[in-house]
Amino acid sequence: MPEAQRSIEAHPIEFTGSGGEYFRVWIVNVLLSIVTLGIYTPWARRRTAQYFYSHTHVAGSPLEFAVQQRKMVVGFLMMAALYLAYQIAAETGQELASSLLLFGFAALAPFLWGSAMRFRLSATRWRGVRLAFTASWKEVYLASWPVFAFAAIWVIVFFAMNAVSPHPPPSVAGVESPVQLPSLNTQVVGLGILGLVLSLLCVIRLEYNFRSILVLRARIGNQMGRWKPVYMDFVRVWLATIVFFMLSILAAALVFTLLTGGSLAFFKPSRSSGVGSMILFMIFVLLGMTMALILVSLPVRAYREARIFQLVWNNVGVSHIARFKTDLRTGPFIWLRVKNVLLTLITLGFYRPFAVASEYAAKVESVMLYLKGGTDQLAGELVKQQGAFGDAAADALGLDLIG
Repeated sequence: MPEAQRSIEAHPIEFTGSGGEYFRVWIVNVLLSIVTLGIYTPWARRRTAQYFYSHTHVAGSPLEFAVQQRKMVVGFLMMAALYLAYQIAAETGQELASSLLLFGFAALAPFLWGSAMRFRLSATRWRGVRLAFTASWKEVYLASWPVFAFAAIWVIVFFAMNAVSPHPPPSVAGVESPVQLPSLNTQVVGLGILGLVLSLLCVIRLEYNFRSILVLRARIGNQMGRWKPVYMDFVRVWLATIVFFMLSILAAALVFTLLTGGSLAFFKPSRSSGVGSMILFMIFVLLGMTMALILVSLPVRAYREARIFQLVWNNVGVSHIARFKTDLRTGPFIWLRVKNVLLTLITLGFYRPFAVASEYAAKVESVMLYLKGGTDQLAGELVKQQGAFGDAAADALGLDLIG
């Protein structure tokens, strides 16, 4: 059929699972992971992925999570061995070995991310058609340049701070510290702020690069992904998130001021109190500030997550044959996240599977798939094209299998 005559059909993406069903999967995974001291982790990840994939229906057909368990186990053991080697080197005072391992992790980070994406997509099937991530390692490392720029920025900033510092920091008890921190002045503080701004831009750029290359180099049959967002779209979302965070802090400070009457005298121990009471007071203040920061940042993180989800899923597609749209609303998603966290804390973690299922459903069911041509015809074409590429190598744990 000529492409111009093909009708465009809308297909909602559905999640047929529930928190109660997933709770049974989750509790078994938790108990077996505890009993086996974490060795059961790759099997738990596979069972979780299979549950969510099998209950996610795209154009009326469920996704499949098809991967050999052996690959997940090998990836888990390799990562565990590297982590154990680093811990042994750090705890036994082998600073050179631990430093080399740490830099090795940084250099391997793009490789591990690329491997995880190869694993994730090659393990995903729809109507018998396997997805693939076809980016070369050169493309992956070129997309990872913000990681190395981030490290270079702070090396330069640190040396610049020491150069403009009016007085070198004094040694403690006559012992020279191997790492000399600069004294504070206007220039040093300015350099620190500049470093933070440049670091944030690097983080945003890294997120943009990874998301764009994941879509553009994803393939189903011979059809490649389509990507529309630009870097400044992500910058605007992050700037809005920062503004939201500052407003949340101001609101929290205002509420706290109203509740305490603008004074901490009610909480502060009396002068007759001993040293122990003062220590407990300081611990209480630190814990309170930490908890307040977590609670304030909770809606902010949900806000950024919802905005990024909207930005991506409203601007991606598959070649000329499919596109996606989402009607996820930011406010309801923030409230859902806040409610889930509070219920998880109240139930000592047992509400966690219900929270994961509800947030996954909110995202998935907000997405509409628009297909050009019927699904049967499309699936038949993709099956014919599938031989053009082999199954991608899967040699990592598979990060973010759901969500």
